[in-house]
Amino acid sequence: MEAQPAGVRLLEDVRRDLAAVSLPLALPTAEQARLEIRNSVAQLDDYVLPRYRSLDAPLLAVVGGSTGAGKSTLVNALVGHPVTRAGAIRPTTRQPILLHHPSEADWFEDQRVLPGLSRIRGTVVPAAATSAATPAAAAAPAGPAGPTTDTAPVTSLVLAGDPAVPEGIALLDAPDVDSVSDENRRLAGQLLAAADLWIFVTTANRYADAVPWKLLLNAAARDIMVAVVLDRVPPAAEAEVSEDLRSMLAREGLGAARLFVIPEVALGSSGMLPAETVQPLKAWLRGIADDAAARADIARRTLHGAVRELSERVGRIADAAREQGRAATLLGDDVRAAYQDAGTRIIDATKDGALLRGEVLARWQDFVGTGEFFRGLEQNVGRFRDRLGAFFRGEPVPAVQVETAIETGLHAVIVDEAAKAAEDADQRWRSDPAGRQLLGTDDLSGTSPGFADLVAAEIRDWQAGLMELIRTEGQDKRTQARWLSFGINGLGAALMIVVFSMTAGLTGLEIGVAGGTAVVGQKLLEAVFGEDAVRRLARTARDDLSSRCRSLLAAEQERFLDRLAPEAGQAAVGLAEHARALTRLADAT
Repeated sequence: MEAQPAGVRLLEDVRRDLAAVSLPLALPTAEQARLEIRNSVAQLDDYVLPRYRSLDAPLLAVVGGSTGAGKSTLVNALVGHPVTRAGAIRPTTRQPILLHHPSEADWFEDQRVLPGLSRIRGTVVPAAATSAATPAAAAAPAGPAGPTTDTAPVTSLVLAGDPAVPEGIALLDAPDVDSVSDENRRLAGQLLAAADLWIFVTTANRYADAVPWKLLLNAAARDIMVAVVLDRVPPAAEAEVSEDLRSMLAREGLGAARLFVIPEVALGSSGMLPAETVQPLKAWLRGIADDAAARADIARRTLHGAVRELSERVGRIADAAREQGRAATLLGDDVRAAYQDAGTRIIDATKDGALLRGEVLARWQDFVGTGEFFRGLEQNVGRFRDRLGAFFRGEPVPAVQVETAIETGLHAVIVDEAAKAAEDADQRWRSDPAGRQLLGTDDLSGTSPGFADLVAAEIRDWQAGLMELIRTEGQDKRTQARWLSFGINGLGAALMIVVFSMTAGLTGLEIGVAGGTAVVGQKLLEAVFGEDAVRRLARTARDDLSSRCRSLLAAEQERFLDRLAPEAGQAAVGLAEHARALTRLADAT
């Protein structure tokens, strides 16, 4: 039976969006959420998508359990001859071995399930005869082996076709769930997550161990079919141990699990269990394999549980992504506030007359004349145009020196405030664990390399734009002669002075440094262009300067913002919708 395309598309969309989620911030939920993402993507690849695409594929029964529980010996007994390694050296299951009926090889050779594991085609070979009359509870003989796998990479899956395996079901001998090898433990968990049903092997001495029960509880949560094999049970203790284990299973929601007891017996000459000890389990598996409807029910039941669990996982990941988004927003707001404050301070510095002191004031006074010139101008503004025109026809200090002084002063203000903003943003982030993690060992408390050069270029561009404003305004034939007689640089310098004296609530004639300095420039511009035009020119020039300063700071703050992943918050919305859609899909499975 093939899955509906809409369900496959949903699962593929979920897989794509999970793989794209980034959780870079060091939040309390981040590490667990990253693990949830890895596990969810792996289970989608290994089990949910392949099983959902085809419910008719053979069931995969994974044989798992603790170290030395006898998994490999059990698999050998189920097929009637040695095919996997059993022994005292741990781990014995160096490579997972998948046994299938030869007619069903195509289901497993094409990477349909467990696509992350490469395939190795094994050949079942007779085991060397061994003399062993040792009880199964003792160390089993080392040596009998099926497909040779010692040199295969751990990321491979050994496939072996065996007629003793019934059609409709495959057996996978997994590594120990509590192996001394980290990679084996991880792989065991991956294989169990890809199973349609579990055959869980434990012993009379170890059936209460914590690690196996953690996996069994996961099986209960997924509602996967479980058969528990209690191995190496002394006959005298069988009733007591079996009853205790059944009670434990019932308490943990696994009361429906089938329990098979294998007594403690002597192994045969090839290290094999007597056939009768595994006959009940073998018959149970054969019954499932022979009943297509039963197989489909098991597949649907396990798939339902896996999709339901996936829905819950995706919901938790969505919550973690939402937290990341909120944290990223707060960290981003800290940076933006620091640089916005810097922008405000820069604009304030250009409005309060502070830039008209010092070198700028000296160069402007050199340009327009001495203090006697100011007093004469104030006494007789009506003769302003004649006197100033005569002045410009002489040989004053070039206006470009005023522009240079303004550039130097403005440059110092912008670079200094940007450095303060960087220091402020750096300190704010270092006071937050997530911010500290993003910064690492990097020091962002100063301006970026090359920032000073960018500021200088931007100021020169602003000054050039201001000159262009004057040229455009002076295109009128009635004013052209006048502004040509005064010179474009002179008018530009005058406009810059006026821009830097436009304090809130003040006028160009305000008494004080800003007003006193700007009066000549303002009157000159008004004489050439008119009062309204001067206001418009100054406002346009100021707005342009403000925009350029904001752009410089916005680009500078990206050093911080680029480290954030604000898309996590956006992803949370889509993941939450996926979680709801998966719940609906699970209910329909």
